[in-house]
Amino acid sequence: MLIIFESILPIFLLVLLGVALKRSPLINGTFWEGLEQCGYYVLFPALLFHTLATADFSSMEISAIAVTAAAAVVAMCGLVLALWPVLRRIGVPASAFSSVFQTATRWNAFIALAIAQKIAGDYGLTVVALVMAAIILPINFINVGVLLRFSGAQMGYGTFALRIITNPMIISCLLGVLVNQLGIPIYAPLMTTIDLVARAALSLGLIAVGAGLRVSDALKPHPLVLFSTALKLAFFPVVMVGAALMAGVTGPTLTLLGLSAGVPTAMNGYILAKKMGGDAELYAATATVQTVFSFLTIPLVLMAAGQFAAG
Repeated sequence: MLIIFESILPIFLLVLLGVALKRSPLINGTFWEGLEQCGYYVLFPALLFHTLATADFSSMEISAIAVTAAAAVVAMCGLVLALWPVLRRIGVPASAFSSVFQTATRWNAFIALAIAQKIAGDYGLTVVALVMAAIILPINFINVGVLLRFSGAQMGYGTFALRIITNPMIISCLLGVLVNQLGIPIYAPLMTTIDLVARAALSLGLIAVGAGLRVSDALKPHPLVLFSTALKLAFFPVVMVGAALMAGVTGPTLTLLGLSAGVPTAMNGYILAKKMGGDAELYAATATVQTVFSFLTIPLVLMAAGQFAAG
């Protein structure tokens, strides 16, 4: 347990650094929005493309990983949607439910990739990147659809489709897999440049995660925040590991799949909630609380998944 805790401690120290820097007068406040945009459009896509384009898939259960991840996401989305009639009956507004749904099903790939690299090196990066490639499309499709249904947003289906197909994460994952599987040659200096950009993605991404947290929201969390936190950090890993075991996945891959489900929600869902009429304040509070709690729950998820992985 101590070894697991110490292996992920640097990741959370970077998040705390982001919290401190955001509140420090040393850095201009306009820097953070630029960092988020740079991470979303440049750094993170470069990391995903380089990881998938250069990965050795020969010894990996690609289909099992993809099917497990996609099945777990669809199952989790269905389970959370099934809770809506109960939550509506006790007075939960539709806009609040859209944020409960988002925070229970989205995942912070920055944290997942950073921890995966720390505990399993390049293999860990590749597995988590494969998970991303398998679920990024259905997760975005389903979450935007839920926001359209529950938040009263007026986004047309054409705009919805455009948001999906122009998502830089989706594009970079697809391009990386295509380059790898088709053996498309990339000019070596260009690939080196992409690699240099990719190396900055995880550290700066974690700092950006910390900068986006709202510490005051963690002090007196709303019951819905705690409910969403339990769904994401405790229940989702159970669904993912269960799906992996049913698919016959074992060993380190099983642990990495559990990790992918056990990280807190993605920060970019807040922007989506804000733009599409969801409960953005609830989303921000939940993202903060989940990130704080995950410091304690991720080691437990890794330890439990490791027990199943060992047989």
